[in-house]
Amino acid sequence: MTVTLRVDATPSAAALFLRPWNDDDLEALVEAYRDPTLRRWAGIPVTNLEDSVGWLKVQRHGWETGERLSFAVCEDRSDAGEGGPAGNVVLKRSGPRRDSAEVGYWTAAHARGRGVAPRALEVLTDWAFDEFAADGLVRLDLIHQVDNLASCRVAEKVGYGFDRILPAQPPYPRDGHLHVRRADTPA
Repeated sequence: MTVTLRVDATPSAAALFLRPWNDDDLEALVEAYRDPTLRRWAGIPVTNLEDSVGWLKVQRHGWETGERLSFAVCEDRSDAGEGGPAGNVVLKRSGPRRDSAEVGYWTAAHARGRGVAPRALEVLTDWAFDEFAADGLVRLDLIHQVDNLASCRVAEKVGYGFDRILPAQPPYPRDGHLHVRRADTPA
């Protein structure tokens, strides 16, 4: 499945394209992971080109199995074409249940403060509910550590309501927030 999703520009932010990650993104991925804020919340460390190749392999395998659909979020530079990755959004559909899935995201330091994460997450959410409705998808979960206030704000902006606190368990060292959005819930 090859999917490209588009997010319209706003008066203060460029249009976005969501597309599967590719080999041209490897150096940008290493650069994004140099940010200490991103590293603090990321589950898989990417410190060099070899790590980014491994990370990309995980994403490709996820597309092959349909269990991890990860998109590079790229800004549209109208005059210069597509910019490099400004972030990532992912839909995780593992396990036997098909009525629910999990979403995740991160934004590169250079793109923060421009609404990249909420706009990309909204398009991913709409796409997931449309694409997998026939499979019975009616619920998306979003989990972040309790002290990740930026992720909490993004979740709320996109209509993922706070559900409950989850106790810490490996690989997460802190308690987490579970946010939920249902297919019939507007943003």
